[in-house]
Amino acid sequence: MKSPFGGFVGRMGNQHTNTIIMTLTESQLVSMLKMQDEMNRKVNPEWVSAKNNWHRAILVEGVEAIEHHGWKWWKKQECDMEQLRMELVDIWHFILSASIEHKHGNVALAKLEMLSELTLHQKTVQFDNTYYMLTQLNLLEKLDLLVGLATAKRTSLALFESLLTDCAMDWSALFKQYVGKNVLNVFRQDHGYKLGTYVKVWDGREDNEHLIEVLAATDPNISDVRTILYESLKTKYSAVIEGTTSI
Repeated sequence: MKSPFGGFVGRMGNQHTNTIIMTLTESQLVSMLKMQDEMNRKVNPEWVSAKNNWHRAILVEGVEAIEHHGWKWWKKQECDMEQLRMELVDIWHFILSASIEHKHGNVALAKLEMLSELTLHQKTVQFDNTYYMLTQLNLLEKLDLLVGLATAKRTSLALFESLLTDCAMDWSALFKQYVGKNVLNVFRQDHGYKLGTYVKVWDGREDNEHLIEVLAATDPNISDVRTILYESLKTKYSAVIEGTTSI
């Protein structure tokens, strides 16, 4: 069956995957859709009508995920799983944005559409006249498929869910990392990201890497988690900009 986002949906047929499907709660999805809408409006208040190319963004992030995984058969490479997971979080931002835009900015309708796709529970993804069984693809092959679908301006939540499983993540883990990255994106915008004045490398490491450390030390269930994450990032960033201490 065709996905509302232009793709075909499926899931891996095992117990672990079923658990992941069940742990994406309606409240988590609504929270993420609302945060994404707020973030996009910070960049452009009229973002819904701007017709941004979300699939190109997914494509580029997918290629970056492939780089973190390692794909060169002629040399030894190690999979950087932490960075690969962060790329999946970035991809999720764009999937959420595409869903909201598809429903003309209506978050409630976007939520219903996405939950409907997840509950179809199919096992295959169709692309280029071929049906791919998700259980028969390895992680790198799934990333290839993600990029291929994005090139054709399509997405598949089943494929994305399967990628989460292969990266030892569930929807709750994604939610935690999404909240963190959303706060980082807001922080970037507040500190000149769009103007080109933001410093992305802090003491020799990208801000994404510092975010991972901050997330590990923060309880995602506390009510003011976004404020705490923001202030933690601000403290680290100020130390770099002002040159008072080493991060």
